[in-house]
Amino acid sequence: MSSRRTFVAGAGGMLISHLAASKAMSANDKLRVAVIGLNGRGKDHVQGVMSQPDAEVTCLCDVDLVVANKRAEDFEKKYGKKPKVVQDLRRVFDDKEIDAVTIATPNHWHSLAAIWACQAGKDVYVEKPGSHNIFEGRKLVEAAHKYNRIVQHGVQLRSSEAVQEAVQHLRKGTIGNVYMSRGLVFRWRPSIGKKGTEPVPEGLDYNMWTGPAQMEPFSRRIVHYNWHWTWNYGNGDVGNQGIHETDLCMWGLGVETLPAKITAMGGKFLFDDDKITPEVLTTLYHYPDQKKLIQFEVRPWCTNAEDGASVGNIFYGSEGYLVVNDYDSYQIYFGRKKEKGPGRRAGGDHFANWIKAIRSRKTSDQNGPVESAHLASGLAHLGNISYRLGRVLSFNAATEKFVNDKEADTYLTRNYRKGFEVPAKV
Repeated sequence: MSSRRTFVAGAGGMLISHLAASKAMSANDKLRVAVIGLNGRGKDHVQGVMSQPDAEVTCLCDVDLVVANKRAEDFEKKYGKKPKVVQDLRRVFDDKEIDAVTIATPNHWHSLAAIWACQAGKDVYVEKPGSHNIFEGRKLVEAAHKYNRIVQHGVQLRSSEAVQEAVQHLRKGTIGNVYMSRGLVFRWRPSIGKKGTEPVPEGLDYNMWTGPAQMEPFSRRIVHYNWHWTWNYGNGDVGNQGIHETDLCMWGLGVETLPAKITAMGGKFLFDDDKITPEVLTTLYHYPDQKKLIQFEVRPWCTNAEDGASVGNIFYGSEGYLVVNDYDSYQIYFGRKKEKGPGRRAGGDHFANWIKAIRSRKTSDQNGPVESAHLASGLAHLGNISYRLGRVLSFNAATEKFVNDKEADTYLTRNYRKGFEVPAKV
């Protein structure tokens, strides 16, 4: 990993003289940003960028023009400016007046949109998960390096001052030898019911919405939010909310590769509905050479929290354990009596960190570098593959292939629709 860091920092350094000559990137100009995907998390992207003193949203893009026009109307009322409205994200990448993009599309679009943005010379903030499968996550890393782009992964807990402090405690041995991390995603996920097919609503470019995925008849079981619960577009809750926690599991343990052994078990136990991904999922990721273990659990309904955390992480050491609760707090407990140790609550600004790195052209300034987009997402993908195959898997982190398992290897990528392929050579 050290050689990769050197390469990335070097690539950023090579860009400084080139970008300093650009009027758009001058210290006296605001960075011009397009937000792609506005129905959910994209609304937060707009606010996150507009809160930065040296950046502004100038373009709103969504395949659903009803959504895009409503967001543009709200934007004009709040900020007194009228943004461009675009339906086809390719027109965003063609626009020379746009310096950077944020991507809040469904998961199946994340990597391809980010790769196209890199190829077009745009810096990128991409929502979690950074990929829909392991192959395209690696291609995203390659594209960021090749085109010298700042690609920030939307794992905003990395910009939390409290979480940064918690990781420092893990590094310096406050709880002793840290051998295991546990990720928790206990979110209230009710039934989505059963919904048949229907005509595509007016204003929605469903072909573009489908993009790299295989085409299915339009249904409310997919658009706009419930795509999370079907493999064609989403990755279940371990690949939704869970990426924040898979990322912190790896970061806190100090592991910088994917694991060697993976097993998972779960299923649908509560609802007879249109969800395909498991409601309940438990996964284990083993790093035998490093003597580290990651546990991950998804629960969708009535459940207990664990030392206050229902969405968060727990790290186990020889002298105690550390709990990270959601995005902005941690607490340490020592010994058999669980005596309270250090703890803190403090947030951070992940968009400000992204803008800082764009200005400096230093990937070392990033809290959520592109490698986190691949590795944190990849961990979730591996757990899902083990669940879908119903068996323990052995994985070669160096080649990013399964060990003598051609069936499992087929899950590392997907069949892309013509015109929306993630290229093998970026």
